[in-house]
Amino acid sequence: MKIPLKYGLFATLGAAASVLIAHALLEKPMAITPIFLNVFEFAMIYLGLKALERETGERPTFKELLKTGVGIAFVYAVTISLFFVGAMTVVGTKWLESEPGAGQAPMSRVMAGAFIGLFIGAIVFGLFYSTVISFFLAKRRSDEI
Repeated sequence: MKIPLKYGLFATLGAAASVLIAHALLEKPMAITPIFLNVFEFAMIYLGLKALERETGERPTFKELLKTGVGIAFVYAVTISLFFVGAMTVVGTKWLESEPGAGQAPMSRVMAGAFIGLFIGAIVFGLFYSTVISFFLAKRRSDEI
């Protein structure tokens, strides 16, 4: 299994588990859920980039690391969005009732905003995390000499 697919799916499984646990145990889990989503995404990008390093046997270049990290973020963004589509199908819209503006706007608009925000947020944060992690893990020119 390729690294972006493997670690993107692991990030989704961890984030989905934290969402399900938070909604089962807490009355208002919206405050803690974004923290877990970002922690899992960051951790899986880091672990995926370290796996790339182990797989190649040497320190990859910044470009290789960034490409792999963005791939992990993209897989995560798609699959976590699909998880929430499935959750909305099973649970309904009661999880979205605590979203800002949910009382005044139609629920379809709130749902679309939540999914677009989740997807775009996962991509943007994934790009940021990948860039920062790749900067620290990349092979330097001084390593080549």
